[in-house]
Amino acid sequence: MSTHSIGTGGAGASGASGASGATRRPTRQRAALAELMATTSEFLSAQELHSKLQAQGASVGLATVYRNLQAMAADGDVDVLRTDDGEAAYRSCSTDSHHHHLVCRECGRTVEVEGPAVETWATEVARQHGFADVTHTIELFGTCTSH
Repeated sequence: MSTHSIGTGGAGASGASGASGATRRPTRQRAALAELMATTSEFLSAQELHSKLQAQGASVGLATVYRNLQAMAADGDVDVLRTDDGEAAYRSCSTDSHHHHLVCRECGRTVEVEGPAVETWATEVARQHGFADVTHTIELFGTCTSH
């Protein structure tokens, strides 16, 4: 898996309340998707998730998978990774707190990591330049010990 960048979720719990505060109607499709994503730690594309859902006998359209993944990302329930070819890949967040990722360039294995020094640095740089309410995404790419 060749990776480009990741947007982290981790801001919300796996409920039905969106980032804007609006309540999302829970659906069987979203529940099936969330259940499937909870069973894997790897990043999967919408097409891969759709195929797995169909193999399990779920009646969920590809457009519905995309729509639910976008909503889950907006709610902070999933992390989103962009591959070098621009395809989005998704994975359930294993933490509700802000985090970063260490990603293997060869197999896509991903470890969620905290970076308190990075948080301090980002806050200080923002303050020095007169910025507030700054967000950031930092991803580390390397090769895991399996390669």
